Amino acid sequence: MTRSVPVRCPVCHHEQSFTPPTFPCACGAPVTLPVPADGTPRVLTHRTWEDSWVRVGCPMCDRREDWPQPELGCPCGTVIRVPVTPTPEPDPADPGADCTEPGGADALRRPAFRPVTIRTSRDAVNAAGQYLRWLGFTGLRHPRSRSLTGVDLRGDGLVAQVDPTTHPTTLREVECLFLTGLRDSATAVFFSLAGYVRNARSRADELRLPLFVMDLTGTPQPVNDPADDLIRNGPPHA
Repeated sequence: MTRSVPVRCPVCHHEQSFTPPTFPCACGAPVTLPVPADGTPRVLTHRTWEDSWVRVGCPMCDRREDWPQPELGCPCGTVIRVPVTPTPEPDPADPGADCTEPGGADALRRPAFRPVTIRTSRDAVNAAGQYLRWLGFTGLRHPRSRSLTGVDLRGDGLVAQVDPTTHPTTLREVECLFLTGLRDSATAVFFSLAGYVRNARSRADELRLPLFVMDLTGTPQPVNDPADDLIRNGPPHA
């Protein structure tokens, strides 16, 4: 699992824990942005398109992609740009520098994921649906009566729930989705915008239920090992 690093606000010097984001490479491997523990955060006062991205290579296939520069809000109101160590550009003299083939024969190859910007709860569901299709799930649809089961998306061998609220997802919500998947003999997958309470995460690990968090860019990030396995291997029935 990704380890948190301390980030100190350059204005008020308040220190808080930050978990580097993880993104899915086109080869299927998770790419965690390398945030150095001794890096120097800076105050973000103005955004430009070029400064909003950082190029980081995949540890499995060495593919280099531009990923969103991570930001962090401080309680004092400062927006902090969290430092990331970019992957050096390949040496043109190296004959293998442009190779983007996966390092392992079992890596699942996919096209690059195209996120959907989240502005509303419906956007969050659509973003999750697009991501599930990218993972390899088929037959995705919106159930007619969400209020009875809490399920926002169904597919072939899949039930998924999306929590777009500003409160962390609870243990009860995770367990209810798991029971729905068990009843329907389907893989259960949970997406949350505000993360999960601690006992919900530990219970999901026990149940092998994949958990993802989403930011407003619409790019889900794996929270636990089952989610990493789903990115790496695709749907169990595929």
